[in-house]
Amino acid sequence: MKSTLQVLDQTISTNTKDGIEYICITDIAKYKGSDRAAHIIGNWIRNRNTIEFLGIWEQLNNPSFKVLEFEDFKKEAGLNSFTLTPKQWIQTTAAIGITSKAGRYGGTYAQKDIAFEFASWISVEFKLYLIKEFQRLKEQEFEELGWDIKRNLAKVNYLIHTDAIQEHLIPDLLSPQQVSAVYANEADLLNMALFGMTAKKWREENPSEKGNMRDHANVHQLVCLANLESMNAHFIRQGLSQSERIAQLNDLAIQQMKVLVKSSAYLLPEQKV
Repeated sequence: MKSTLQVLDQTISTNTKDGIEYICITDIAKYKGSDRAAHIIGNWIRNRNTIEFLGIWEQLNNPSFKVLEFEDFKKEAGLNSFTLTPKQWIQTTAAIGITSKAGRYGGTYAQKDIAFEFASWISVEFKLYLIKEFQRLKEQEFEELGWDIKRNLAKVNYLIHTDAIQEHLIPDLLSPQQVSAVYANEADLLNMALFGMTAKKWREENPSEKGNMRDHANVHQLVCLANLESMNAHFIRQGLSQSERIAQLNDLAIQQMKVLVKSSAYLLPEQKV
């Protein structure tokens, strides 16, 4: 994940490192004071409750965490003379829940549970809005992942489709241009069955769009397309003519799209992709 969260007019960066999602607590601290974010984080991390929370999180998630060094920090926490920075915490205990980087594009980042804890220390209201916005971002990523999976499924099935074309529809000694024409013709057979137009027709009607019609297809269409590619390969191996195949494929596309759209209406919001 690498995106931004928008919480109460505050832009908050996020990042992923070694499979752990991090939220920029420097940006969260700026909600309280844009010119003293480091000072705010320093006050929070030297707090005894914070150190105990960080230590428990690390022991649950980090097998390399240095527990003895953590205990030393916990003993000193609460003393007026005790100070601690994120970098000191990371370097001394080998912590992974917090990262800190200097420079113009640096800042202190924390794993989401830790970031939510820090946000609660800043403002309970801010924490609730942060959690809501983080969940929205994750739902968006989940939807995009679902689209990618189905797009890749269509591509895999397309290989099955092209193998059937090569085996049964392409005679020997055709030129590369003629071979390409056969593949394009079969691809447009599927386009006509599902979208009702050829790739050329779609480009003419959408001159400003990037990619092709399949790149702009919705999830239901991609699932249906993957099924049609498999069925067309099956029909080709059976020796059906192109006119017979397009009639059957169009009928299948209509039936499947009705089922897919209808079934989607009964899904809970978190189940839809």
